[in-house]
Amino acid sequence: MSRPSPTRRLPQPAIVPGMPDETDLNVAVTGPTGTFGYALMPVLEAEARVKRVVGVARRPFDPALQGWAKMEYRQGDVRDRDGLCEAFKGADVVVHLAFMITGAGGRAATRAVNVEGTLNALRAARDVGARRFVYASSIAAYGFHADNPVGMSEEWPARPADHLFYAQEKAEIEQMLAEDAAASEGPDLYLLRPPVVLGPHTVGGKGMLLDMLMSLGRRLSHTAGRLPIPVPVLVPDLPIQLIHEDDVAQALLRCLLGAGLPGTYNIAADDTLALPDIARELGLTPVPVPAGPVGHLARAVASSPGLPPTVEWAEVLSRPSVMSTAKAKQELAWQPRHTALDALRETLTGD
Repeated sequence: MSRPSPTRRLPQPAIVPGMPDETDLNVAVTGPTGTFGYALMPVLEAEARVKRVVGVARRPFDPALQGWAKMEYRQGDVRDRDGLCEAFKGADVVVHLAFMITGAGGRAATRAVNVEGTLNALRAARDVGARRFVYASSIAAYGFHADNPVGMSEEWPARPADHLFYAQEKAEIEQMLAEDAAASEGPDLYLLRPPVVLGPHTVGGKGMLLDMLMSLGRRLSHTAGRLPIPVPVLVPDLPIQLIHEDDVAQALLRCLLGAGLPGTYNIAADDTLALPDIARELGLTPVPVPAGPVGHLARAVASSPGLPPTVEWAEVLSRPSVMSTAKAKQELAWQPRHTALDALRETLTGD
């Protein structure tokens, strides 16, 4: 999948009522070269209130090659709190984006990065006197439970999923961050819960999954195109929320600038797709099937013992997960600029 230049410029947000009148902000970002980071950096480059950005990652990279003039690279591992303190020195805001999605590195290593690393990042932000800590959580923190309503608000509890490690860790992390923040004076805590994030910089586990789906779609479409009649593909009629990476970046910006009150915010595109819609965009001929039987099968697959952690992602198909974004729109003055369908199409074309 082609990756366009991340140096594109996005419009700056309007000043949000209640936003602190701060300038010359120093921002530290963990995971700056992931999907979220590639989307956020052009926004920070264009934001006059941000003076300097420190990008913290284990592997060296050259910000200048990306056109990121404000960023300085600092080597750091989220498992090393002392190293994070050194990298975060002088930061007014810490944005924590580093996270392992596939679990391919093993459960112990994944947990050390995701759970312990996130808590290290918050405590290091406190140690250096940062004013705000912004964490990219996920819709998965709600889990995939039978009583989850469609249109979950932030008042609905975050609960560990039955099987998917990623969702279990997101819920656990949110609870740990809230408890740690309540027990100690420190930075204001902002948590964002996006659904599947798409866009031209989709990388990591979600990018790998999307590449697999695209490859499968191309093979099936090619095979079907050589047959006299279209070949239908059974697809569960399950709703799914998506969001464009640029809309995530705008929400992150509002949080790091101190818009609204500290807390948790759901963000997603205004439109909700169904899996048959996605199949059509992949060039398939979907035949929607009831989500119930597929959900039973998905849970059985996700709970199968001895399989790699990536198989646990089947649990996503077990229940609908649809959030309300009213709070972010009202309190952060955030509004998605991309539809879910546009985000999907832009990801598939790489434009």
